[in-house]
Amino acid sequence: MQARLNSTFLSLKVRNYRLFFTGQLVSLIGWWMQAIGQDWLVLDHTDNSAAALGAVTALQFAPVLLFTLYGGKLADRYDKRVLLLIANAIWTVLAIGMGVLVLSGGVTLGAIYVFAFLLGLVNAVETPVRQAFVSELVGPKLLPNAISLNATAFNTARIVGPAVAGVAVAAFDVGPVFLINGISYVAALAGLWFMRPADLFRDGLKVAKDGPAPRIVDGLRYVWRRPDLALPIALVLVIGLLGFNFQLTLALIAKTVFETGAAQFGLLTTALAVGALGGALASTQRRARPTSATVLGSAAIFGALETAVGFAPTFASMVVLLLPTGFFMVYFAQAANQRVQLGTDAALRGRVMALYVMVFLGTTPLGALLVGWLSSTFGPRPSVWVGGLASLVAAGVAFAYRCWRRDLRVHVHLHPVRMHVGEARTMCVPAARPAVR
Repeated sequence: MQARLNSTFLSLKVRNYRLFFTGQLVSLIGWWMQAIGQDWLVLDHTDNSAAALGAVTALQFAPVLLFTLYGGKLADRYDKRVLLLIANAIWTVLAIGMGVLVLSGGVTLGAIYVFAFLLGLVNAVETPVRQAFVSELVGPKLLPNAISLNATAFNTARIVGPAVAGVAVAAFDVGPVFLINGISYVAALAGLWFMRPADLFRDGLKVAKDGPAPRIVDGLRYVWRRPDLALPIALVLVIGLLGFNFQLTLALIAKTVFETGAAQFGLLTTALAVGALGGALASTQRRARPTSATVLGSAAIFGALETAVGFAPTFASMVVLLLPTGFFMVYFAQAANQRVQLGTDAALRGRVMALYVMVFLGTTPLGALLVGWLSSTFGPRPSVWVGGLASLVAAGVAFAYRCWRRDLRVHVHLHPVRMHVGEARTMCVPAARPAVR
């Protein structure tokens, strides 16, 4: 057991990563508290309007779609640590300013829209920089573990943040939640400030400084010529667009289907996050680049589970189904992320990860508007199971495309004794030539 724990948290032995992880964990708890508070604030100001909630989500993620590729260009050219310090400082000011506005009673729906858009602008630069920065903290050998630990921090915060926010909103209203989020960014700033720059793995930065200025188009061409990168990114595009909209759908289901309050909304989000934490911890055991079978298999299982969530008849059954759904949601996302990062040259990692972030998060505005329309027209349940079916179909199409590209036949192998998460039971085998992994 001790050996397994040491293996799970291996990257925390690196001082710079330990500072980064701690700061991220604290600030992410604040961020999730704010996310719950923001959703509840919108619903209170719009008489439970699904369209307004979708509009706020779209405004927060639209900048990611528009500017993330530029953020990746910055990541490949400039000091990522400095860029992250600037981004977190701006987030601190925005969150505290919004908290003061809410407490003063002067907040309007228009102010919420502006706040969400400004958060998205910073996020468009911060996210690809942070994704690429992890490789500088630990180096290539520990990168799979560090990526998974980042997801562990994210999903731990997703458990703690909504639970605390539900209690805080019920007891003190929304204003203090925004202030707590602003203060939490101090931890992220401190972690970045006290790092030792000399201990960073900066081969990619050296290449960028010594060579010509990085171009966005070079990153796009690189992915286009690499089917092993393009396929997981395309799958993330579809699932991110239609399947990863729980921030919007769970709030609507809690308030309109089950007619519950903020605490119950927090419970649904927490159930999803508990499962997601399990998926992140399972991913920390990975020591090599995941295979495409792992990516496709976990995507298919997630799609099937999300479909079941959409048809859950009771609040309790939905809570139970959200646990494995969260597990495979993150297990898929981490497998896709690791397959892309571990297959990318250091000098191009910022731009490639910017493309990954753009399709993963940048499609959220379109997905949020679509989910908002589906929820307003047909109710919130169809917006869940439609996303699940779309994810399941996307995984099937990707699997068929992979087999077609390699001229392979499908064989089914059953292993009734040994079954492990991530092992595909249905595999492509060569029809006339050796398969290339």
